[in-house]
Amino acid sequence: MFNFAARREQDGAKGPPDQRAYVVGDIHGRLDLLDQLLGRIHIELKQRPAGNTVLAFVGDLIDRGPNSAQVIERLRTYRHRGVRPVFILGNHEEVLLRILGGEAELITKWCWFGGRQCLESYGVEVERLTGLDGAAALAVIREAIPTLHVEFLESFVDSCRFGDYLFVHAGIRPGVELAAQLQSDLRWIREPFLFDDTDHGFVVVHGHTISERVEERPNRIGIDTGAYQSGILTALAIENGERWYIDTRELAGAGHSRTD
Repeated sequence: MFNFAARREQDGAKGPPDQRAYVVGDIHGRLDLLDQLLGRIHIELKQRPAGNTVLAFVGDLIDRGPNSAQVIERLRTYRHRGVRPVFILGNHEEVLLRILGGEAELITKWCWFGGRQCLESYGVEVERLTGLDGAAALAVIREAIPTLHVEFLESFVDSCRFGDYLFVHAGIRPGVELAAQLQSDLRWIREPFLFDDTDHGFVVVHGHTISERVEERPNRIGIDTGAYQSGILTALAIENGERWYIDTRELAGAGHSRTD
């Protein structure tokens, strides 16, 4: 069973008419949880069909968990009738792309915060990199990661607007117009965004900062529930004036509940 709760919005935020969105938090190499969550989303779409559906991923598909390569391949080849996937670039994908672009000096630090597990999922013996100079280590990484995966990551966007919601990886810089936001903030920001009460003109849905449960504030919703360590991968669903959550939390006897 899965955790499902829906309610009519009190803050007035709505999605576009007659469209539904599912926004998935940071996966971090947990293919098992991704497959569970997609299965639950597909069940819901079968039980309650939606005409037009956006399936957005807020980034950090890779690193930390054991199956980065497999997550990338699963999503690169993802197809489901009536569903349009949108992929947002996270800071972990940014670092990998920067390394592949030639910034070999980032390799050691990347391995410290999850890159080691990513490389292992591509079959790299990370110990091989020890003692290699930057150019040689970079050559090993470039050889291991398929071009199709690199091209897929390079196709990711920085944000996605959905009615009164904005989907990003990390957040936005308060007081700065959306068109003027820096990529570095969209992918990396924490302060001052997390504790700022500014009305941005939309509700920001983001990952990047882990919380035990979904964090709802008037101007933002944080959906990174630390899947790689907690086993809980969360998706926010939005349809017209309602929103609800689906996750991989196992709740004995859990079912559907809706309040209007």
